[in-house]
Amino acid sequence: MKEKPNMNFWGLWNLSFGFFGVQIAYALQSANISRIFATIGADPHSLSYFWILPPLMGIIVQPIVGTLSDKTWTRFGRRIPYLFIGALLAVLVMCLLPNAGSFGFAFGAAMLFGLVALMFLDTSLNMAMQPFKMMVGDMVNEKQKAKAYAIQSFLCNAGSVVGFVFPFLFTWLGLSNVAPRGVVPDSVIWSFYIGAAILILCVVYTTLKVKEWDPKTYAAYNATSEVVAKKEEHVNWFVLLKNAPSTFWKVGLVQFFCWAGMLYMWNYTTGAIAETVWNTTDAASSEFQEAGNWVGVLFAVQAVGSVIWAVVLAQFKNTKLAYALSLVMGAAGFILIPFIHDAYWQFIPFLLVGCGWAAMLAMPFTFVTNALQGYGHMGAYLGLFNGTICVPQIVAALCGGGILGMVGSHQSNMMIVAGTLFLLGSIAVTFIKEK
Repeated sequence: MKEKPNMNFWGLWNLSFGFFGVQIAYALQSANISRIFATIGADPHSLSYFWILPPLMGIIVQPIVGTLSDKTWTRFGRRIPYLFIGALLAVLVMCLLPNAGSFGFAFGAAMLFGLVALMFLDTSLNMAMQPFKMMVGDMVNEKQKAKAYAIQSFLCNAGSVVGFVFPFLFTWLGLSNVAPRGVVPDSVIWSFYIGAAILILCVVYTTLKVKEWDPKTYAAYNATSEVVAKKEEHVNWFVLLKNAPSTFWKVGLVQFFCWAGMLYMWNYTTGAIAETVWNTTDAASSEFQEAGNWVGVLFAVQAVGSVIWAVVLAQFKNTKLAYALSLVMGAAGFILIPFIHDAYWQFIPFLLVGCGWAAMLAMPFTFVTNALQGYGHMGAYLGLFNGTICVPQIVAALCGGGILGMVGSHQSNMMIVAGTLFLLGSIAVTFIKEK
Protein backbone atom coordinates (compact mmCIF):
# COMPACT_ATOMS: atom_id res chain seq x y z
CA MET A 1 0.00 0.00 0.00
CA LYS A 2 1.39 3.40 -1.00
CA GLU A 3 1.59 6.16 1.57
CA LYS A 4 -0.87 8.96 0.93
CA PRO A 5 0.89 12.13 -0.24
CA ASN A 6 1.10 15.20 1.97
CA MET A 7 -1.32 18.00 1.19
CA ASN A 8 -0.46 21.67 1.53
CA PHE A 9 -2.56 23.85 3.82
CA TRP A 10 -4.92 24.99 1.08
CA GLY A 11 -5.51 21.43 -0.05
CA LEU A 12 -6.64 20.52 3.48
CA TRP A 13 -8.63 23.75 3.70
CA ASN A 14 -10.47 23.15 0.41
CA LEU A 15 -11.33 19.61 1.50
CA SER A 16 -13.41 20.93 4.40
CA PHE A 17 -14.37 24.47 3.35
CA GLY A 18 -17.95 23.52 2.50
CA PHE A 19 -18.37 22.50 6.13
CA PHE A 20 -18.44 26.23 6.95
CA GLY A 21 -21.66 26.69 5.00
CA VAL A 22 -23.24 23.49 6.31
CA GLN A 23 -22.53 24.55 9.87
CA ILE A 24 -24.12 27.99 9.33
CA ALA A 25 -27.30 26.13 8.37
CA TYR A 26 -27.05 23.84 11.41
CA ALA A 27 -26.49 26.84 13.69
CA LEU A 28 -29.56 28.62 12.32
CA GLN A 29 -31.59 25.47 12.87
CA SER A 30 -30.40 24.76 16.43
CA ALA A 31 -30.73 28.38 17.61
CA ASN A 32 -34.07 29.19 15.96
CA ILE A 33 -36.27 26.10 15.62
CA SER A 34 -37.85 26.41 19.07
CA ARG A 35 -38.18 30.16 18.51
CA ILE A 36 -39.92 29.63 15.17
CA PHE A 37 -42.41 27.07 16.47
CA ALA A 38 -43.04 29.06 19.67
CA THR A 39 -43.70 32.15 17.54
CA ILE A 40 -46.16 30.22 15.37
CA GLY A 41 -47.95 29.26 18.59
CA ALA A 42 -46.60 25.93 19.90
CA ASP A 43 -47.10 25.17 23.60
CA PRO A 44 -43.78 24.99 25.53
CA HIS A 45 -44.66 21.48 26.75
CA SER A 46 -44.88 20.36 23.12
CA LEU A 47 -41.67 22.01 21.88
CA SER A 48 -39.50 18.96 22.50
CA TYR A 49 -41.61 16.86 20.13
CA PHE A 50 -40.55 19.07 17.22
CA TRP A 51 -36.95 18.10 18.00
CA ILE A 52 -37.61 14.40 17.34
CA LEU A 53 -37.35 14.93 13.58
CA PRO A 54 -33.73 16.19 13.28
CA PRO A 55 -32.07 13.23 15.07
CA LEU A 56 -34.53 10.78 13.54
CA MET A 57 -33.46 11.92 10.09
CA GLY A 58 -29.82 11.72 11.15
CA ILE A 59 -30.07 8.12 12.33
CA ILE A 60 -31.71 7.14 9.02
CA VAL A 61 -29.70 9.22 6.57
CA GLN A 62 -26.11 9.10 7.83
CA PRO A 63 -25.66 5.29 7.82
CA ILE A 64 -27.23 5.17 4.34
CA VAL A 65 -24.94 7.91 3.01
CA GLY A 66 -21.93 6.25 4.64
CA THR A 67 -22.72 2.82 3.24
CA LEU A 68 -23.73 3.97 -0.26
CA SER A 69 -20.82 6.37 -0.67
CA ASP A 70 -18.40 3.58 0.27
CA LYS A 71 -19.54 1.91 -2.98
CA THR A 72 -20.19 4.97 -5.19
CA TRP A 73 -17.77 5.86 -7.97
CA THR A 74 -18.71 8.57 -10.47
CA ARG A 75 -16.82 11.04 -12.62
CA PHE A 76 -17.87 13.71 -10.10
CA GLY A 77 -16.33 11.80 -7.18
CA ARG A 78 -17.21 9.31 -4.50
CA ARG A 79 -18.57 11.46 -1.66
CA ILE A 80 -19.18 14.78 -3.45
CA PRO A 81 -22.41 13.75 -5.26
CA TYR A 82 -24.10 13.23 -1.88
CA LEU A 83 -22.68 16.51 -0.62
CA PHE A 84 -24.00 18.47 -3.60
CA ILE A 85 -27.48 16.94 -3.65
CA GLY A 86 -27.85 17.44 0.11
CA ALA A 87 -26.78 21.08 -0.15
CA LEU A 88 -29.23 21.86 -2.97
CA LEU A 89 -32.14 20.39 -1.00
CA ALA A 90 -31.05 22.27 2.13
CA VAL A 91 -31.00 25.60 0.28
CA LEU A 92 -34.55 25.07 -0.97
CA VAL A 93 -35.90 24.15 2.46
CA MET A 94 -34.05 26.99 4.23
CA CYS A 95 -35.99 29.41 2.07
CA LEU A 96 -39.32 27.80 3.03
CA LEU A 97 -39.05 26.84 6.72
CA PRO A 98 -39.00 30.31 8.35
CA ASN A 99 -42.04 31.29 6.26
CA ALA A 100 -44.24 28.62 7.85
CA GLY A 101 -46.33 31.33 9.51
CA SER A 102 -46.36 33.70 6.52
CA PHE A 103 -48.46 31.80 3.98
CA GLY A 104 -51.82 32.45 5.62
CA PHE A 105 -52.20 28.86 6.85
CA ALA A 106 -54.33 28.02 9.86
CA PHE A 107 -52.39 27.13 13.02
CA GLY A 108 -52.46 23.37 12.39
CA ALA A 109 -51.47 23.68 8.75
CA ALA A 110 -48.63 26.09 9.59
CA MET A 111 -47.31 23.63 12.17
CA LEU A 112 -47.52 20.74 9.71
CA PHE A 113 -45.76 22.76 7.02
CA GLY A 114 -43.00 23.68 9.50
CA LEU A 115 -42.57 20.07 10.61
CA VAL A 116 -42.30 18.75 7.05
CA ALA A 117 -39.82 21.51 6.17
CA LEU A 118 -37.77 20.72 9.29
CA MET A 119 -37.71 17.03 8.37
CA PHE A 120 -36.39 17.78 4.88
CA LEU A 121 -33.91 20.35 6.20
CA ASP A 122 -32.28 17.92 8.58
CA THR A 123 -32.32 15.13 6.01
CA SER A 124 -30.49 17.30 3.50
CA LEU A 125 -28.00 18.71 6.04
CA ASN A 126 -27.12 15.21 7.21
CA MET A 127 -26.55 14.18 3.61
CA ALA A 128 -24.31 17.22 3.07
CA MET A 129 -22.33 16.91 6.30
CA GLN A 130 -21.26 13.26 6.30
CA PRO A 131 -19.09 13.41 3.12
CA PHE A 132 -16.69 15.95 4.67
CA LYS A 133 -15.72 13.55 7.46
CA MET A 134 -15.26 10.72 4.98
CA MET A 135 -13.18 12.67 2.44
CA VAL A 136 -10.59 13.39 5.14
CA GLY A 137 -10.46 9.68 5.93
CA ASP A 138 -10.18 8.81 2.25
CA MET A 139 -7.50 11.28 1.13
CA VAL A 140 -5.46 12.50 4.11
CA ASN A 141 -2.51 10.54 5.50
CA GLU A 142 -2.19 9.67 9.17
CA LYS A 143 0.40 12.37 9.85
CA GLN A 144 -1.89 15.12 8.59
CA LYS A 145 -5.25 13.89 9.89
CA ALA A 146 -4.97 15.83 13.14
CA LYS A 147 -4.31 19.02 11.15
CA ALA A 148 -7.14 18.25 8.72
CA TYR A 149 -9.66 17.70 11.52
CA ALA A 150 -8.38 20.82 13.30
CA ILE A 151 -9.14 22.84 10.15
CA GLN A 152 -12.55 21.17 9.94
CA SER A 153 -13.20 21.99 13.60
CA PHE A 154 -12.23 25.63 13.03
CA LEU A 155 -14.57 25.92 10.03
CA CYS A 156 -17.31 24.17 11.99
CA ASN A 157 -17.08 26.63 14.89
CA ALA A 158 -16.62 29.64 12.61
CA GLY A 159 -19.77 28.68 10.71
CA SER A 160 -21.62 28.24 14.00
CA VAL A 161 -20.66 31.72 15.18
CA VAL A 162 -21.82 33.29 11.91
CA GLY A 163 -25.13 31.42 11.89
CA PHE A 164 -25.83 32.10 15.55
CA VAL A 165 -25.34 35.88 15.34
CA PHE A 166 -27.21 36.45 12.06
CA PRO A 167 -30.61 37.37 13.64
CA PHE A 168 -28.93 39.72 16.13
CA LEU A 169 -26.84 41.28 13.35
CA PHE A 170 -29.76 41.77 10.96
CA THR A 171 -31.84 43.34 13.73
CA TRP A 172 -28.97 45.75 14.39
CA LEU A 173 -28.85 46.52 10.64
CA GLY A 174 -32.51 47.50 10.72
CA LEU A 175 -34.59 44.44 9.84
CA SER A 176 -37.71 44.06 11.94
CA ASN A 177 -37.39 41.74 14.94
CA VAL A 178 -41.14 41.70 15.59
CA ALA A 179 -44.04 40.50 13.45
CA PRO A 180 -47.77 39.85 13.71
CA ARG A 181 -48.72 37.01 16.04
CA GLY A 182 -47.89 33.67 14.44
CA VAL A 183 -45.45 35.15 11.91
CA VAL A 184 -41.65 34.80 12.15
CA PRO A 185 -39.78 38.16 12.17
CA ASP A 186 -37.83 39.31 9.10
CA SER A 187 -34.57 39.18 11.08
CA VAL A 188 -34.93 35.39 11.30
CA ILE A 189 -36.31 34.87 7.79
CA TRP A 190 -33.45 36.76 6.14
CA SER A 191 -30.92 34.94 8.32
CA PHE A 192 -32.08 31.71 6.69
CA TYR A 193 -31.99 33.26 3.21
CA ILE A 194 -28.41 34.52 3.58
CA GLY A 195 -27.34 31.27 5.26
CA ALA A 196 -28.72 29.31 2.29
CA ALA A 197 -26.78 31.49 -0.16
CA ILE A 198 -23.52 31.03 1.76
CA LEU A 199 -24.11 27.27 2.01
CA ILE A 200 -24.42 26.73 -1.74
CA LEU A 201 -21.43 29.01 -2.50
CA CYS A 202 -19.23 27.08 -0.04
CA VAL A 203 -20.29 23.71 -1.42
CA VAL A 204 -19.73 24.84 -5.02
CA TYR A 205 -16.25 26.02 -4.01
CA THR A 206 -15.44 22.60 -2.51
CA THR A 207 -16.75 20.70 -5.53
CA LEU A 208 -14.66 22.86 -7.88
CA LYS A 209 -11.47 22.68 -5.82
CA VAL A 210 -11.51 19.06 -4.65
CA LYS A 211 -10.93 16.18 -7.04
CA GLU A 212 -11.59 12.84 -5.40
CA TRP A 213 -9.43 9.86 -6.37
CA ASP A 214 -10.60 7.34 -8.95
CA PRO A 215 -11.07 3.72 -7.79
CA LYS A 216 -7.57 2.63 -8.86
CA THR A 217 -5.85 5.50 -7.06
CA TYR A 218 -8.03 5.06 -3.99
CA ALA A 219 -7.19 1.34 -3.83
CA ALA A 220 -3.47 2.09 -4.08
CA TYR A 221 -3.57 4.40 -1.07
CA ASN A 222 -6.25 2.64 0.98
CA ALA A 223 -5.49 -1.02 0.50
CA THR A 224 -6.87 -3.21 3.27
CA SER A 225 -6.00 -6.68 4.41
CA GLU A 226 -7.62 -9.65 2.66
CA VAL A 227 -9.70 -10.34 5.76
CA VAL A 228 -11.04 -6.79 5.88
CA ALA A 229 -11.57 -6.74 2.11
CA LYS A 230 -13.62 -9.93 2.35
CA LYS A 231 -15.65 -8.46 5.20
CA GLU A 232 -16.47 -5.44 3.07
CA GLU A 233 -18.01 -7.51 0.29
CA HIS A 234 -21.36 -7.55 2.09
CA VAL A 235 -22.67 -5.02 4.59
CA ASN A 236 -25.21 -5.96 7.25
CA TRP A 237 -25.69 -3.21 9.79
CA PHE A 238 -26.89 -5.61 12.50
CA VAL A 239 -23.80 -7.79 12.05
CA LEU A 240 -21.58 -4.70 12.14
CA LEU A 241 -23.18 -3.58 15.39
CA LYS A 242 -22.88 -7.07 16.87
CA ASN A 243 -19.17 -7.16 16.04
CA ALA A 244 -18.44 -3.56 17.06
CA PRO A 245 -15.67 -3.14 19.66
CA SER A 246 -16.78 -2.55 23.25
CA THR A 247 -15.38 0.99 23.07
CA PHE A 248 -18.06 1.77 20.45
CA TRP A 249 -20.76 1.07 23.04
CA LYS A 250 -19.01 2.60 26.05
CA VAL A 251 -18.44 5.88 24.24
CA GLY A 252 -22.06 5.58 23.11
CA LEU A 253 -23.18 5.61 26.76
CA VAL A 254 -21.33 8.88 27.32
CA GLN A 255 -22.88 10.20 24.13
CA PHE A 256 -26.36 9.28 25.38
CA PHE A 257 -26.19 11.56 28.41
CA CYS A 258 -24.40 14.41 26.65
CA TRP A 259 -26.56 14.62 23.54
CA ALA A 260 -29.74 14.39 25.61
CA GLY A 261 -28.44 17.39 27.55
CA MET A 262 -27.63 19.29 24.35
CA LEU A 263 -31.12 18.62 23.00
CA TYR A 264 -32.59 20.32 26.07
CA MET A 265 -30.24 23.26 25.58
CA TRP A 266 -31.30 23.75 21.95
CA ASN A 267 -34.93 23.19 22.83
CA TYR A 268 -35.37 25.35 25.91
CA THR A 269 -32.62 28.00 25.95
CA THR A 270 -34.74 30.66 24.21
CA GLY A 271 -37.52 30.22 26.76
CA ALA A 272 -35.01 29.98 29.61
CA ILE A 273 -33.23 33.23 28.70
CA ALA A 274 -36.54 35.02 28.05
CA GLU A 275 -37.73 33.91 31.48
CA THR A 276 -34.48 34.47 33.39
CA VAL A 277 -33.16 37.68 31.81
CA TRP A 278 -36.19 39.34 30.11
CA ASN A 279 -38.83 38.13 32.62
CA THR A 280 -41.31 37.03 29.95
CA THR A 281 -42.89 33.82 28.70
CA ASP A 282 -45.00 35.45 25.96
CA ALA A 283 -43.63 34.24 22.62
CA ALA A 284 -45.39 37.07 20.77
CA SER A 285 -43.73 39.81 22.82
CA SER A 286 -40.83 41.94 21.61
CA GLU A 287 -38.92 40.90 24.74
CA PHE A 288 -39.17 37.24 23.76
CA GLN A 289 -37.83 38.03 20.28
CA GLU A 290 -34.97 40.04 21.84
CA ALA A 291 -34.19 37.02 23.98
CA GLY A 292 -34.23 34.90 20.83
CA ASN A 293 -31.62 37.14 19.23
CA TRP A 294 -29.51 37.08 22.39
CA VAL A 295 -29.60 33.28 22.47
CA GLY A 296 -27.83 33.37 19.10
CA VAL A 297 -25.13 35.54 20.66
CA LEU A 298 -24.82 33.17 23.63
CA PHE A 299 -24.51 30.18 21.31
CA ALA A 300 -21.78 32.07 19.46
CA VAL A 301 -20.01 32.60 22.80
CA GLN A 302 -20.32 28.86 23.38
CA ALA A 303 -18.68 28.21 19.99
CA VAL A 304 -15.81 30.60 20.85
CA GLY A 305 -15.37 28.81 24.18
CA SER A 306 -15.25 25.54 22.29
CA VAL A 307 -12.45 26.81 20.01
CA ILE A 308 -10.40 28.03 22.97
CA TRP A 309 -10.88 24.88 25.00
CA ALA A 310 -10.05 22.66 22.01
CA VAL A 311 -6.55 24.16 22.06
CA VAL A 312 -6.27 23.35 25.76
CA LEU A 313 -7.56 19.80 25.23
CA ALA A 314 -4.68 19.10 22.87
CA GLN A 315 -2.25 19.63 25.77
CA PHE A 316 -3.73 16.85 27.93
CA LYS A 317 -1.84 13.56 27.90
CA ASN A 318 -4.70 11.73 29.62
CA THR A 319 -7.59 11.90 27.15
CA LYS A 320 -10.10 10.30 29.55
CA LEU A 321 -9.34 12.95 32.17
CA ALA A 322 -9.68 15.69 29.56
CA TYR A 323 -13.02 14.25 28.40
CA ALA A 324 -14.48 13.90 31.90
CA LEU A 325 -13.24 17.30 33.10
CA SER A 326 -14.70 19.03 30.05
CA LEU A 327 -18.10 17.49 30.68
CA VAL A 328 -18.02 18.57 34.34
CA MET A 329 -17.27 22.13 33.21
CA GLY A 330 -20.17 21.95 30.75
CA ALA A 331 -22.45 20.70 33.52
CA ALA A 332 -21.45 23.64 35.74
CA GLY A 333 -22.28 26.02 32.90
CA PHE A 334 -25.77 24.60 32.42
CA ILE A 335 -26.57 24.67 36.12
CA LEU A 336 -25.50 28.32 36.41
CA ILE A 337 -27.82 29.59 33.64
CA PRO A 338 -31.06 29.90 35.70
CA PHE A 339 -29.28 31.84 38.46
CA ILE A 340 -27.80 34.62 36.29
CA HIS A 341 -30.18 37.46 35.41
CA ASP A 342 -27.81 39.73 33.50
CA ALA A 343 -27.55 39.18 29.73
CA TYR A 344 -23.79 39.74 29.60
CA TRP A 345 -22.95 37.66 32.67
CA GLN A 346 -24.60 34.77 30.84
CA PHE A 347 -21.41 34.64 28.78
CA ILE A 348 -19.70 32.77 31.66
CA PRO A 349 -21.98 29.70 31.73
CA PHE A 350 -22.03 29.47 27.94
CA LEU A 351 -18.21 29.57 27.79
CA LEU A 352 -18.25 26.61 30.19
CA VAL A 353 -20.83 24.81 28.05
CA GLY A 354 -18.47 25.40 25.13
CA CYS A 355 -15.78 23.43 26.98
CA GLY A 356 -18.07 20.42 27.19
CA TRP A 357 -19.06 20.88 23.53
CA ALA A 358 -15.39 20.89 22.44
CA ALA A 359 -14.87 17.51 24.07
CA MET A 360 -18.07 16.13 22.55
CA LEU A 361 -16.86 17.08 19.07
CA ALA A 362 -13.35 15.65 19.39
CA MET A 363 -13.10 12.87 21.96
CA PRO A 364 -15.73 10.32 20.86
CA PHE A 365 -14.35 9.97 17.33
CA THR A 366 -10.81 9.73 18.73
CA PHE A 367 -11.71 6.74 20.88
CA VAL A 368 -13.94 5.05 18.32
CA THR A 369 -11.77 5.41 15.20
CA ASN A 370 -8.79 4.05 17.15
CA ALA A 371 -10.87 1.08 18.28
CA LEU A 372 -12.12 0.44 14.72
CA GLN A 373 -8.67 -0.01 13.16
CA GLY A 374 -8.76 -3.22 11.11
CA TYR A 375 -12.55 -3.60 11.24
CA GLY A 376 -13.23 -2.19 7.76
CA HIS A 377 -16.51 -0.48 6.78
CA MET A 378 -15.27 2.79 8.28
CA GLY A 379 -17.95 4.84 6.48
CA ALA A 380 -20.73 2.49 7.57
CA TYR A 381 -19.44 2.34 11.16
CA LEU A 382 -19.19 6.12 11.45
CA GLY A 383 -22.71 6.40 10.05
CA LEU A 384 -23.94 3.88 12.63
CA PHE A 385 -22.03 5.65 15.39
CA ASN A 386 -24.13 8.68 14.53
CA GLY A 387 -26.91 6.71 16.20
CA THR A 388 -25.26 7.47 19.53
CA ILE A 389 -25.92 11.14 18.72
CA CYS A 390 -29.44 10.70 17.35
CA VAL A 391 -31.04 8.12 19.67
CA PRO A 392 -30.46 10.09 22.89
CA GLN A 393 -31.95 13.20 21.27
CA ILE A 394 -35.04 11.24 20.22
CA VAL A 395 -35.46 9.83 23.75
CA ALA A 396 -34.89 13.26 25.30
CA ALA A 397 -37.39 14.85 22.90
CA LEU A 398 -40.05 12.27 23.77
CA CYS A 399 -39.51 12.86 27.50
CA GLY A 400 -39.01 16.63 27.36
CA GLY A 401 -42.61 17.75 27.88
CA GLY A 402 -43.07 15.42 30.86
CA ILE A 403 -39.80 16.47 32.48
CA LEU A 404 -40.68 20.15 31.94
CA GLY A 405 -43.89 19.58 33.88
CA MET A 406 -41.96 17.83 36.65
CA VAL A 407 -39.64 20.83 37.11
CA GLY A 408 -42.47 23.34 37.48
CA SER A 409 -42.94 24.13 33.77
CA HIS A 410 -40.04 26.59 33.97
CA GLN A 411 -37.86 26.25 30.89
CA SER A 412 -34.91 27.64 32.85
CA ASN A 413 -35.05 24.55 35.10
CA MET A 414 -34.42 22.37 32.05
CA MET A 415 -30.88 23.79 32.04
CA ILE A 416 -30.34 22.11 35.43
CA VAL A 417 -31.65 18.87 33.93
CA ALA A 418 -29.11 19.26 31.09
CA GLY A 419 -26.31 19.87 33.61
CA THR A 420 -27.25 16.73 35.52
CA LEU A 421 -27.09 14.70 32.31
CA PHE A 422 -23.60 16.06 31.58
CA LEU A 423 -22.46 15.01 35.07
CA LEU A 424 -23.73 11.48 34.39
CA GLY A 425 -21.82 11.55 31.09
CA SER A 426 -18.60 12.48 32.90
CA ILE A 427 -19.05 9.46 35.20
CA ALA A 428 -19.64 7.19 32.19
CA VAL A 429 -16.27 8.26 30.73
CA THR A 430 -14.56 6.17 33.44
CA PHE A 431 -15.90 2.97 31.77
CA ILE A 432 -13.99 3.63 28.52
CA LYS A 433 -10.79 1.71 27.92
CA GLU A 434 -8.23 3.53 25.81
CA LYS A 435 -6.55 1.80 22.87
